[in-house]
Amino acid sequence: MNAPHRRLAQLALAIAIIIPGAAFAATVDTAAIQREVLRHHDEAVKRLQEWIALPSIAAENRNSREGVEYMAKLARDAGFQKVDILDTDGKPGVFATLDAGAAKTVGLYFMYDVKQYDPAEWSSPPLEARLVDKPGLGKAIVGRGAVNQKGPESAFLAALHAIRAAGKKMPVNLVMVAEGEEEIGSPHIGQLVLRPEVQAAFAKTVGVFMPSASQDPDGGVTVSLGAKGVVELELVASGEKWGRGPAKDIHSSLKAMVDSPAWRLVKALDTLVSDDGNTITIDNYPVAPPISAEERAMVATAIAKRDEARTKAQFGVQHWIDDLDWQAANERLVSQPTVNIEGLVGGYTGPGGKTVLPHRAVAKIDMRLVPGMKKDDAVAALKAHLAKRGYGDIEVNVGGGYDPTSTKADAHLIQAQLAVLTRDRLKPSLWPRNAGSYPGFVFTGAPLQLASGHFGLGHGSGAHAPDEYYLIESSNPSVRGYDGAVMSFVEYLYELAK
Repeated sequence: MNAPHRRLAQLALAIAIIIPGAAFAATVDTAAIQREVLRHHDEAVKRLQEWIALPSIAAENRNSREGVEYMAKLARDAGFQKVDILDTDGKPGVFATLDAGAAKTVGLYFMYDVKQYDPAEWSSPPLEARLVDKPGLGKAIVGRGAVNQKGPESAFLAALHAIRAAGKKMPVNLVMVAEGEEEIGSPHIGQLVLRPEVQAAFAKTVGVFMPSASQDPDGGVTVSLGAKGVVELELVASGEKWGRGPAKDIHSSLKAMVDSPAWRLVKALDTLVSDDGNTITIDNYPVAPPISAEERAMVATAIAKRDEARTKAQFGVQHWIDDLDWQAANERLVSQPTVNIEGLVGGYTGPGGKTVLPHRAVAKIDMRLVPGMKKDDAVAALKAHLAKRGYGDIEVNVGGGYDPTSTKADAHLIQAQLAVLTRDRLKPSLWPRNAGSYPGFVFTGAPLQLASGHFGLGHGSGAHAPDEYYLIESSNPSVRGYDGAVMSFVEYLYELAK
């Protein structure tokens, strides 16, 4: 039996795995769509592999034009009738609409950029998107952008292809914006979304979601009601700005008579947090509101389904901050702002020693924010704090960032997610907000004030890290592979149309 016939011969079993919710199949005739998903599986996976092979990296000014043009092509091929490339003061974006003549319109947020990578750290080349066996999971594509975010986004586009190939009418209209600067803090997202014609299109939507792979390795699913905000910046200490220390790297023996910008940066950093590094001590910093009783209850319900020991092993940690218990640690995760040092760079960092006194030192910082806090207020407080403490010469270079997001659990966007997941017997948990960030503020804040979130079944991991992966063929019936992820988007679109 050849491969195409063998694949179709497995259709009945595959459909049972792809959509366990019999009630959904009875309500919406999706058998033809399911057949098209299976029929075009190889084509869809190849499309994802080709996308991974084209990395657009905003931090390196790499492939932004090629990336945005490819994103526009993907949208056109998936059936969007109007697709425009919009320039900003930074990287360009895509604005696309699909008019199905439907009663409801749904907003989409995509990103086409990915994080930087070092091939030497990967067990599989990061741009080759090879299919690799993952013990306990199945076959997965390994590559930069596999799960963050090209895998889930490609699965959503594959859902549109399948609906059209099955001769079905799209259940909702779509409005999409795709940016190329998410990985540097989305500094120009407002220039895309708040452009008059784009804003007017989004204003007609029931909300905006970003395709994701939300299943844990055991199949569990969490529905998040928001995300922390973030500020990405550099603190730079230099002999030139300080007026002390060298204007160029000099021999380290001269430290006996010359000030050190590197030590100055270290001393300034020490004023930002408590002695253990866990409490922000920036003067007049925005105050985070206390965690609510409702949020505390959400956390308790969700973590009862999670394994603390497995989570510690996954992160490679032995203790939580202050040796907090599992409940308290997770309450802190969702409710507390952070000041984190991503990296420290100064002087010589190569093999062996090189006795220099560096003229310049840089700390790369990210600051996470919770609802009730504003990005601009956090930056202003940081600058005032440094100046007050005598460190006004240290440059504060903000690369990007945005405010937190929050969406109510009774929003149609969220209730549709819960309906799909419950129908598929996945027992979803609500979660107050992601500890990570995405620029949903541009949708949830004024003037649009829309619901915003993430949705998509399937599994992946390793975002921003070596060996990032997205599951294609799942060996666990509780976790959907690529075809199942595609069908989850079909289910969601039909549910949103109700």
